[in-house]
Amino acid sequence: MLNQESSTISVVVCAYTLARWEDITAAVASLREQTRRPDQVLLVSDHNPELLDRARAAFPDVTCLPNTGPQGLSGARNTGVAAATGDVVAFLDDDAAAGPDWVAAMLEAYRDDDVIGVGGAVLPGWRAPRPAWFPDEFLWVVGCSYTGQPTTRAEIRNPIGANMSFRRSTFASAGGFDVDMGRLGADAAGCEETEFAIRARRTQPGGRVVLEPGARCLHNVSPDRVTRRYFRRRCLGEGRSKAVVSRLTGTDAALASELTYVRHTLPQGVLRGLRDAVHGDRAGAARAVAIVEGLTLTAASYVLARGRQTWQARRTRPRTS
Repeated sequence: MLNQESSTISVVVCAYTLARWEDITAAVASLREQTRRPDQVLLVSDHNPELLDRARAAFPDVTCLPNTGPQGLSGARNTGVAAATGDVVAFLDDDAAAGPDWVAAMLEAYRDDDVIGVGGAVLPGWRAPRPAWFPDEFLWVVGCSYTGQPTTRAEIRNPIGANMSFRRSTFASAGGFDVDMGRLGADAAGCEETEFAIRARRTQPGGRVVLEPGARCLHNVSPDRVTRRYFRRRCLGEGRSKAVVSRLTGTDAALASELTYVRHTLPQGVLRGLRDAVHGDRAGAARAVAIVEGLTLTAASYVLARGRQTWQARRTRPRTS
């Protein structure tokens, strides 16, 4: 059993651009203000020497490192894991700020020996007015917790990458994040945490990944992410990413959570939007339409990507005489 008082935790913040400097500063400040301070804070600069130099000068109490792997979020996270010394390795996005009890809530969830990973609640910090058409069911588009997720501590397939942690021993047995997946700069692809969580449970039978809603962070949503164009691009990227996860882990594991989401959460969201419209909320119909559009784009992108994978596999398969 991991004892909250005696266990240690390292927090990894990955950054790639000076355009987010104010957010990075806020993320580091939020870690300094924890009721239970982290034992180690690491800031990994993703192949940006200027950012690394500035961080080293600004944060003398933080271990600032260059990404020693391939450029991208997976490589940066793996660099942080390699340098971490804590029993638990937590990850906080560079544009997110942890709530004051974030570390304490994370560690509390590890009291059960079979818990190998913990995700927290990710609340949106809107930098521009939230569009009335934007449905709660698609808050994952902006990297936040969404309708359909548990609201109390419960087992999940994978956490949201902006706010998550794993036992350091889990990386020793499962390896790191797949560097062929994950975000590269502002690219809309992702799902490296999904693939890792599936792989981690397979290497540690009986291991559980749980959601602890008490481990909250505020994730900034920049004005460029509240547009319909970004919404569509992110849905298309999600479909492509899930196709990669399906190829690596199998369709059942990759889409287990999504099937429940599609069969129950989204139909309820459409009905809620239409009901809101009937009761005078004209944006209700727009939210229902956005749900249908988001599902259609994500599913179509997934099917096309899987078809491309099948075609490429057949093309490279050696011929038999």
